Amino acid sequence: MKIFVTGASGFIGGSVAARLAADGHSVRGLIRDPKRCGELPAHGIVPVLGTLDDRELLRAEAHAADAVINAADSDHRGAVEALLDGLAGSGKRFLHTSGTSLVGDEALGEPSDAVFTEETPVQPAPDKLARIAIDDLIRSAAPGVHSIILCNSLIYGDTLGPTAQSVQIPPLVAQARESGVVRHVGRGLNRWSNVHIADVASLYILALERAAAGSFYFVENGEASFGEISSAIAEAMGLGKAEDWTPAAAIARWGRELAVFGLGSNSRVRADKARRELGWVPAHTSVTKWILASLV
Repeated sequence: MKIFVTGASGFIGGSVAARLAADGHSVRGLIRDPKRCGELPAHGIVPVLGTLDDRELLRAEAHAADAVINAADSDHRGAVEALLDGLAGSGKRFLHTSGTSLVGDEALGEPSDAVFTEETPVQPAPDKLARIAIDDLIRSAAPGVHSIILCNSLIYGDTLGPTAQSVQIPPLVAQARESGVVRHVGRGLNRWSNVHIADVASLYILALERAAAGSFYFVENGEASFGEISSAIAEAMGLGKAEDWTPAAAIARWGRELAVFGLGSNSRVRADKARRELGWVPAHTSVTKWILASLV
């Protein structure tokens, strides 16, 4: 298949694009930094220089492809509209990357018993209304566009493609390296579901092959509190006990979106639907074991 992937130099997009290329697909990947174009061919990806604001480029690439995977920005509505326009009426597959912070709360390090499946009603925080509206737009494009949404939880592991990092664990590590103290938001009792990048890439392949039009899947294989994650980071780096950090200090360091929803919220989901419908069998089970092994 000829597949167009946005975010081809990113953690998710680059890993998925590299896996697709390794499986024999012809992959074109959107990349905005001309200095990094040379990294993509080594992973079997043909670079397409541009941004998510290049509507005509996105439309043309989508029209020419057999399938499109949007892995650049869950919240960029203009890019989604351009890609859907390029695919309109074709019945071609469009995989969109969303994120489970859309079910996140504003707990600021406190725990929650709420666990979500795809059927669980969601009362989103105001910050997440736009993301849910984008997901609804994509699902409503079916069947004219064979649209599928994969809603990823916290992703860990090493990239499968060009150099890139995940969103949540690296900022914790960077802060610890700068200050000599590992910190989590509030008491760190908030919990997130998580999944290894290799298992994410495998699910994208299965969804491309098997998922029904209009499908929505959560993506996870385990969960941990941020206190457990920060404690593993502290142990791996030899920095002693992880410490609580006031929400105000965390927001000052990381910004509201990352501190409140990426690091301070609860986002607990279950991916039984992906296992049942697509035959997904994730192999990696413990984010803390990965941290202890990778940061040594």
